Amino acid sequence: MSVEQILEARSEGKCELCAVTDDLAVYEVPASSDSSADSCVYLCVTCQTQLDNPDAVEANHWRCLNDSMWSTVPAVQVLAWRMLTRLSGEGWPQDLLDMMYLEDDVKAWAEASGEGENTADAVIHRDSNGAILEAGDTVILIKDLNVKGGGFTAKRGTAVRGIRLVADNPEHIEGKVSGQTIVILTEFTKKS
Repeated sequence: MSVEQILEARSEGKCELCAVTDDLAVYEVPASSDSSADSCVYLCVTCQTQLDNPDAVEANHWRCLNDSMWSTVPAVQVLAWRMLTRLSGEGWPQDLLDMMYLEDDVKAWAEASGEGENTADAVIHRDSNGAILEAGDTVILIKDLNVKGGGFTAKRGTAVRGIRLVADNPEHIEGKVSGQTIVILTEFTKKS
């Protein structure tokens, strides 16, 4: 059986990301270790075009990832994670990323995008000890913080779970404290 036949059977003749049944083709996931069916997905033209051309991305098309991110196929998980990460500034993709779980080897594959992204321009968030923070991490407050407009003080020692990174500012993260989403300066946190 060819790779395309294997993928067609695995996907039941549908795009493995958006479930469309027209214009499907094999797509090799960048940074994969081989060209076997395990490192490829069966995609429609729309998904392939938007994956390969970041300028052509239509965020609403990718709401389909709400379903496909739960696929048991690692290559599909990798593409879902990469696209959700690319769109995380939209708001709703970050919520899906917070729910998504990847095995360590799959996450390493997803992070090794192989798409020639310029990591020199990437914003890196660090806690008070210099540890790199990632979306979804848990941090501990190391100082009492007055929450402006919230009418309360976030106490030292409070655990803030499932943080979000502010894309354009490495000194800010967002997290929920006392049921309210607040912006927290990274210098007042330590990664737990």
